[in-house]
Amino acid sequence: MNEKKYFVLMKDGNDTTQVFHSKHPRGAALKAASRGETDISLRERGTNRVHVFTGEKKMVAKPASAPDWLPDKINKANVKKIRIDRI
Repeated sequence: MNEKKYFVLMKDGNDTTQVFHSKHPRGAALKAASRGETDISLRERGTNRVHVFTGEKKMVAKPASAPDWLPDKINKANVKKIRIDRI
């Protein structure tokens, strides 16, 4: 069961047009956080679950093992799962 799942971003209880796909909800939440979302609600298509996360995006220094073409500061997303709601 290595199939990717689809997660629809929700705002104010309504679906938006943004759809993220990943094997796990955290991967989709990281993608949403990297786009600047802070209060992340992801409805999993085909189920009655809404995964709720908080997210942030920070500017951090690039790692020592990074290639030369990468800029000195990069965006790093981080999320924390709050709960799963059932609809």
